[in-house]
Amino acid sequence: MASLPMEHRTQASADAPPIALPEFVALIAAMMALTALGIDSMLPALPAIGATLGVAEANDRQFVITSFLLGFAIAQLAHGPLSDRFGRRPILGFGLLAYAVTNVIVALSGSFTLLLIGRFAAGMAVASARVVTIALVRDCFAGRAMARVMSLAFIVFMAAPVLAPSFGELVLIFANWRFIFGGVALVSLIVAIWFLVRMPETLPPERRQPLSVGRLIGGYRFMLADRYAVGYTLAASLLTGALFGFIGSVQQIVSEVLGLPHLLVVIFACIAGTMAVGNYFNSRIVMHFGTRLISHSALCGFIGISAIHLAIAWAGYENIWTFAGLQALAMACFGLANSNFSSMAMEHMGEIAGTASSLQGFVATMGGALIGAWIGQQYDGTTVPLYAGFVISGLVALGIVLIAERGRLFRPAAG
Repeated sequence: MASLPMEHRTQASADAPPIALPEFVALIAAMMALTALGIDSMLPALPAIGATLGVAEANDRQFVITSFLLGFAIAQLAHGPLSDRFGRRPILGFGLLAYAVTNVIVALSGSFTLLLIGRFAAGMAVASARVVTIALVRDCFAGRAMARVMSLAFIVFMAAPVLAPSFGELVLIFANWRFIFGGVALVSLIVAIWFLVRMPETLPPERRQPLSVGRLIGGYRFMLADRYAVGYTLAASLLTGALFGFIGSVQQIVSEVLGLPHLLVVIFACIAGTMAVGNYFNSRIVMHFGTRLISHSALCGFIGISAIHLAIAWAGYENIWTFAGLQALAMACFGLANSNFSSMAMEHMGEIAGTASSLQGFVATMGGALIGAWIGQQYDGTTVPLYAGFVISGLVALGIVLIAERGRLFRPAAG
């Protein structure tokens, strides 16, 4: 299947969720937040995990994050097609329950190798919450309405990275790091029950796709033939790599470069909070200005702010105010750009939403994980490698967007 008939390329949408909109947004956000909770809650515990399990190299502790992201990326290739064939509920319900179980396994790990295997499996399980939730939203909304709903969900979702490190640090006051993973398992179980009790199936039987190699390849070919889907997926991958590079090295930066390990939670919360503000702002203006004008402007802002930060770090003037302030501004631009990139990449994918979302998620997450791991492993006791990575990622993303848009940026076009 090289292409789909024209009438199938843009699914008609009622722009209405199956449950009340506030609960729909909250549930979507909660499921998406499980990924952030699985990453950010253990940032304060990385030194303790390394000490308990005998990790000699400080940079190797970053693999606690990287192994999770690699499993998260790979499994997306399966979750999407499975949800297109069997529906959203069974795939997402199983994934949420499996996420709870794998976090229990991680909590009981007796070696760093077993912990990394468990983290990889946990990433595979929670990948369903990324792929299927986006497909679920696409079942109910399209275009700017989808971008608005995704932005509203991101506002709630961003509470996870703001609060997750605080949760991890609080646990460490009263117990060891293993209880952090136990807490993630408990939250996952609660969200799974909420989803299974309240969310009906959004993919009716007549719209389900057969599970076959030919259909899968055809869906991939259809997506890869759409320059917007490819371009904005690659651009999102590059920006995600910058974000993962920051997440992987922020604990070391705050502790070693700034010398303020006790402020990790506060600094991280302030930076993550600006992403929530960016997404809220996007939800208020996207219906008027459109996804392209907003995301292209935000991408240019991300590059400019990162370049200024790189110059400051290179000159040796990095301090808590430059780090937190400029990083917060860059993350606000990231939030504005990335939520719109995801919506534009899915715009023509309505009939194969699950398959397209899975391939896009795989590319964005796998690319982001590898880029982020490379950036994190360059850490040398300064923030120069991090912000060099930001600038390079942003510039390459801008080049890809220019190609996708055939040189026309900032268009207040439909979509």
